[in-house]
Amino acid sequence: MSFGETRATPGPSSHSTSPTYQYHPRPYSMIEYISGEKLAEIIKSGKVPLKVDVRDGDYAGGNIKGSRNVPSLTFSETIDELVNETKDVPMMIFHCSLSQQRGPTAAALYKRKREALRDEAAAQSNCVYVLRDGFKEFQGRYKHDPELVENWSANVWAPDWNWYS
Repeated sequence: MSFGETRATPGPSSHSTSPTYQYHPRPYSMIEYISGEKLAEIIKSGKVPLKVDVRDGDYAGGNIKGSRNVPSLTFSETIDELVNETKDVPMMIFHCSLSQQRGPTAAALYKRKREALRDEAAAQSNCVYVLRDGFKEFQGRYKHDPELVENWSANVWAPDWNWYS
């Protein structure tokens, strides 16, 4: 079973031939989300949260200004280094293109690793968020704002681009 899957385990049953199942929530259900609007507001207020972009080959075409690309394909190999480097960073925001799988998974792994290495009070001082709807939505809204998006390319994000053309 891979990380993030819902798994069922047999539970008590009133019928010995038909077990009931208890479902475990996805491991990244403990992660909070932040909207693109809120992130833009935070950045423009002068606060600089660390933005971790876990896109892989789809990183091309733009990024949130100042974000750090830590590809999901190598994230588990670099997580210890990331945790050590960010021990004093109060706010971490993870995302991928849509923030449906890679971003939440990386955020959950980071949060678990960080909590395992630090005492509870220190872990609580570090806020870990996932950018709701990912970079695709963020760039769609803020692509022309150089305070928020850099390296944006219309060739990558053109709305009329079609896989089947």
